[in-house]
Amino acid sequence: MKLLLIGDIVGRAGRRAVRELLPEIKEEEEIDFVIANGENAAGGFGLTKKVAQELYGYGIDVLTMGNHTWDNKAIFNFIDDDSNLIRPYNYPPGTPGRGYGIYELESGIKIGVVNLLGRIFMDNVDCPFRSLEELLPDIKADFTVVDFHAEATSEKIGLGRYFDGEVAAVFGTHTHVQTADEKVFSQGTAYITDLGLTGGVESILGMKEKEVLKKLTTQLPQRFSVATGDTQLTGAIVDINLETGLANSITRVREIHLNQ
Repeated sequence: MKLLLIGDIVGRAGRRAVRELLPEIKEEEEIDFVIANGENAAGGFGLTKKVAQELYGYGIDVLTMGNHTWDNKAIFNFIDDDSNLIRPYNYPPGTPGRGYGIYELESGIKIGVVNLLGRIFMDNVDCPFRSLEELLPDIKADFTVVDFHAEATSEKIGLGRYFDGEVAAVFGTHTHVQTADEKVFSQGTAYITDLGLTGGVESILGMKEKEVLKKLTTQLPQRFSVATGDTQLTGAIVDINLETGLANSITRVREIHLNQ
């Protein structure tokens, strides 16, 4: 079966890219299940219930989050009730929401999805390696995939290598820059360091260039706003061997929608 993994959706531009590009990708590639990172989907910072429902309506099955999970406080009103929304599992015990989910398709196939947060240059959270190692025996699914929302390339690759053969895929999010290192490791785990940005093409990480450049050149506070214009959807397609619960292949995706 095929999974489509979509990189960080940033604001209205990112949602437009999903709306315009996802249906065709799903049809052409015969996609069975779609996972997307949605922590920047509402105005570039956080997520609201309305935006989550909008993205589900476009064909996304599960939304994962990251270090911007709590940026929009509206999430506290619905995160416990939305079983298709996953925040990082390695937040402290008692944190609202859920860190993983098991999703059963009409065929009866069960997919485990885990969200983890990195620790290098990131928040002070529990060890992602130890957290996943302790969690995996509790996930009763045909296969499991992991969104590792992290900054450091070494930490992402390390997690992928550490769990090679134990999960079907480890895919990185957070940097908004798609990497060209997709591969299936020797024991069968598909890996990519970062899925990239789903949002404005002419932007800096999905935000308007002028505001970001002013911040970078003056070090003065700036209010960033989501880029407009042409959009892109980036990510990867992973083909799963249902007999082994591991990956056959992984292929990068980058599609452009012209704002005509």
